[in-house]
Amino acid sequence: MPEATDDDRSRTGPFTPVVTPQWPAHAAAVWAFLFGLVSLYWAAGGTWLLDTIGESVTAPAQENAPAMVATVWASALVKLAAVVAALGLVQRWGQIFPRWFLLGGGWLAAGLLLLYGGAGIVQQALMATGAIGVSDTFAPVLYWHLFLWSPFWLLGGVFFALATVHLTRCTRR
Repeated sequence: MPEATDDDRSRTGPFTPVVTPQWPAHAAAVWAFLFGLVSLYWAAGGTWLLDTIGESVTAPAQENAPAMVATVWASALVKLAAVVAALGLVQRWGQIFPRWFLLGGGWLAAGLLLLYGGAGIVQQALMATGAIGVSDTFAPVLYWHLFLWSPFWLLGGVFFALATVHLTRCTRR
């Protein structure tokens, strides 16, 4: 019978991590933290950058419509929870979760963010070129979305995708 190797002896957790670049997960965490801070600021009544979002969202928020206020607070909490999720992909404490849970969450976050940001960029580029119409309420913020908000969502998706790819490639059962 072959002698056990150090590699065999180290398999004590649900999966065995190997050396992996951690920067994508840390970048995803920073991305989520910054995005969460902006949402917290807005939820607390701040107005900086609020005029870059669009009247259909900002008008109810500025009128303190309960549903919109709750939505902004929930958005902030989800974004801050994404900080923990991103770090869970690379930190030792993340191993308390099953590998499939981490991978599923990472791919879900990456997919949703990439889809939302990418589709937004395509739609807004078509609006900017006149290929499709733009509403009177969205026209003033079109370029904010095209060059700031949609790329920011897309960037978060890229960070989560890279972090999840690294987890996929550098863990084994």
